[in-house]
Amino acid sequence: MRTLFIVLLLGLFLQSCSKETTSDSSQNLLKVGVSKAVINPPLGSFIAGDKQNRKFTGVLDSLFVKAFIAFDGSSSLALVTVDCIGLMYSDLLKVRSELTRMDFPIPFTPESLVISSTHTHSGPDVVGLWGKDYSESGVDPDYLEKLINTIASEILKASQNLIEVEGKYAMTTHGDDWVENISEEEIDRSITTLQFVDLDGNSIVSLTNFACHPTYLDGIVSEVSADYVGGFYKGMEDVFGGEHLFLQGAIGGWIQPNDKDGKHHTAIKRGGELAKATISALINKPQTLRQNQIIFKKAYVSFEAENQAWQQLAEMGIFNRSIGETVESEVAWFSIGEATFATHPGETAPHYSFQTKELMPQGPKFVLGLAQDALGYILKPEYFENPEIPHAPYLTSMSLGSKTGPKLMDELSALSKEE
Repeated sequence: MRTLFIVLLLGLFLQSCSKETTSDSSQNLLKVGVSKAVINPPLGSFIAGDKQNRKFTGVLDSLFVKAFIAFDGSSSLALVTVDCIGLMYSDLLKVRSELTRMDFPIPFTPESLVISSTHTHSGPDVVGLWGKDYSESGVDPDYLEKLINTIASEILKASQNLIEVEGKYAMTTHGDDWVENISEEEIDRSITTLQFVDLDGNSIVSLTNFACHPTYLDGIVSEVSADYVGGFYKGMEDVFGGEHLFLQGAIGGWIQPNDKDGKHHTAIKRGGELAKATISALINKPQTLRQNQIIFKKAYVSFEAENQAWQQLAEMGIFNRSIGETVESEVAWFSIGEATFATHPGETAPHYSFQTKELMPQGPKFVLGLAQDALGYILKPEYFENPEIPHAPYLTSMSLGSKTGPKLMDELSALSKEE
């Protein structure tokens, strides 16, 4: 009888262990999917960046939309990168509208979507500023409609490509010899990268955050190019295979290459060096992503439009959005396990990158510039008070105003504390 009792206890113990193992396994489940499409504009389209009335005459390397979806078994999010100067919030809303018409194989809401632009100055005008002159927008409405539809369809494809993965991440610094803040202030040189591999160790997708204007070809070359980001893509693909998303960082106030020569091979070389530094960090000092839970929070924000020129450009139809005394936008705060992400809706001064990272818990920290919107330069208030700061007059002329940065940080601080 005693023997039977011991056997029953042992059985109950093993059954309990089995349940705990199953439960732990389901909690650790993470699936990701990725998809991409070429988005080269038609030749003859207006080029965004530098002077107005410049048009494409050829293609040096292709531009991409890259869509990433993560699903932890109950929650999901989509992260998209676009090789362009910067998509407006109004375009994000159009993508979400398209997504509501689609049937997803997982629980997914279009509200859990982040779009980040790489900010190449050798891509199409999707804002409106770089047309013939200020009498008309430089946006090709047919191209922009196609781009919006492509983004939505790639998100759907990514959700159909889900595969179980494990995550690892690494951090390092880079760019001392070629990236500088030409306003002679602080700079965030960090590389933060998060890689997902399948259960056989094959790379599926990586997300890499680094800050520098892609402007090697700016104002000189009339061909389509992702600039140094194209070299980064190639360097990562050559070693790992899979797909790789480049997440632009805080490049405002004014983070630029210091060796711009207008040569495509220079841009590709610098992007390859960035890839090499990222690869080295992932191979030599990786850390395992130990948690997989997805959390997504966002806030709708009204930024004060202190710069009346923005209001006038909207009234003239150069910007295809409403801008009055305020402009409506959005910021997001999300995480995949212990990796934390925050969006900045423009080109933020590195000061705000550091402040944002201070709000984040331990783990890999991603600050996504030109994400959810493209509201020009987001600068420290000192730029508006001291015109002696190098390039301050130009930078402030391309900014909503002195209150944008502090308002952004107030919103991110609130999201970081929200349960």
